[in-house]
Amino acid sequence: MDVSTPLVRPDFTVESRRLKVISLNIAITSYTSFQQTVIGAAHRGDSGVVCFANAHMTVEAARNADYARAVNGADWVVADGMPLVWALKALYKQQQDRICGMSFLPNLLRQAAQEDVPVFFYGSTSDVLERTAAACQQLFPGLRIVGTLSPPFRDLSAQEEDEVVEQIVGSGARLVLVALGCPKQEKWMMQVRNRIPAIMLGIGGALPVLAGEVSRAPGWMQRAGFEWLYRLGQEPRRLFKRYAIGNTLYILFFLRQAVTRR
Repeated sequence: MDVSTPLVRPDFTVESRRLKVISLNIAITSYTSFQQTVIGAAHRGDSGVVCFANAHMTVEAARNADYARAVNGADWVVADGMPLVWALKALYKQQQDRICGMSFLPNLLRQAAQEDVPVFFYGSTSDVLERTAAACQQLFPGLRIVGTLSPPFRDLSAQEEDEVVEQIVGSGARLVLVALGCPKQEKWMMQVRNRIPAIMLGIGGALPVLAGEVSRAPGWMQRAGFEWLYRLGQEPRRLFKRYAIGNTLYILFFLRQAVTRR
């Protein structure tokens, strides 16, 4: 396929209503409706972007206008974290399903296997991609993984970027799982959106969880909004500064928005 050919953008009428939480415009949709919309767009070969928004991303977007534009320009920005679900209820009295990327991914891949939707994994390391692909073959029999690619941990040249796009397009993938981490993955997806006939989903660190190498918090901690605390216990050195500063700023930004609305 010629990557210069204009691609079709998804019809996301159901998710067209959005409400702002601090810096991000969150799609109002049900979990089931969202999954079916994504699968339908993938079947059609639409070119679209999904961002799973959490408290950390709202803070990053509040401090970086370019990042805010990248995320808000996505076709779907869904409430990944409970703090966003609570904020929508507090600010707008809006009930919203939590659409957590780590939970959504296996459900999506299961349906992709059932409906023969080809999948491509982009990002993370070669070892993680290999283990993820092996786990997927066991968890989702029949899942068609048409490619995996681990890019170097640096900015790509224009030629390298073109080669990545060509490889993904040539694979025939209709779902592209992007694990480059925040904020790199959101910016990358927006840069290539109109060149890849697939739905791209920014899944961050979901692959080690999918492969069974990293455990998730118990259900009660997820529902109570304390999954971040569980993750902090697993990776204290890497996540302490992020949560100590980020969570504090999220609360301050939320209170400012709540006061302004009133």
